[in-house]
Amino acid sequence: MTDTIITVIIAARNEEKLITDCLTALLAQDESGPVEVIVAANSCTDQTVPIAKAMTQSFADKGWDLIVLDLADGGKLGALNTADALAKGTNRVYLDADVICDPALIGQLRTALAEPDARYATGTLVVAPARSWVTRAYAKIWTQLPFIKSSAVGAGLFAVNAAGRARWGKFPDIISDDTYVRLQFAPHERIEVPARYHWPMVEGLQNLIKVRRRQDIGVAEVNKLYPELTANEGKARLQPQDIIRLFARAPIGFLVYLTVHIMVRMGRKSTDWTRGR
Repeated sequence: MTDTIITVIIAARNEEKLITDCLTALLAQDESGPVEVIVAANSCTDQTVPIAKAMTQSFADKGWDLIVLDLADGGKLGALNTADALAKGTNRVYLDADVICDPALIGQLRTALAEPDARYATGTLVVAPARSWVTRAYAKIWTQLPFIKSSAVGAGLFAVNAAGRARWGKFPDIISDDTYVRLQFAPHERIEVPARYHWPMVEGLQNLIKVRRRQDIGVAEVNKLYPELTANEGKARLQPQDIIRLFARAPIGFLVYLTVHIMVRMGRKSTDWTRGR
């Protein structure tokens, strides 16, 4: 229903270079129903908070609420929990500050979530153009993986309705919040709408290795702490024919992807935070 409030929660730490574009894309949404946007800025030492607050009137002019929290600490999970406690909307969209949404996205998410049964929804992920050739080559393969193409991944943006949000309480203190939430839902409960969102990858080989290693550690952590959720994975596996097809389509990209994969397996584990995949 269009009169149901959607709350968009953006956890942000030192995002002064990105928050304007993220919020401007929300202002450009075709959606006419009520929307509340909460920027949960945590431990910021830059201008993220004043930049976001300066856009409050623009949201008011659209008939939407923009709330900017200036949290001293708590990290991303603490920021999400604080924003969740304040949110008015029964439907929740969790959005990374570096993501740009196409104009139709919020409206399509509203439609996807408008039923009583638990639902998880996301948009069609598009990797934003990269500056480095290494990241461009890696992304060309990553976006063609069976898992990415077939399972409503939700990297950088996922949404749930009221029944879906009731499946967990506070966000636990874990690395991979997106994996944790996605696995609360069986594959048939997850929806990928056609509208796109643009999500950047980190630049360069070393950053790709670091992020991939952290992601693998995060998934392993969820599997260890919440083994009951693994039944919901439904993850398409990479088959030999897929490997042949990917190599034939983009041999350089495949070699970059394989290099990252091998270096992750060989390297020292790290849980340092780095944006991207």
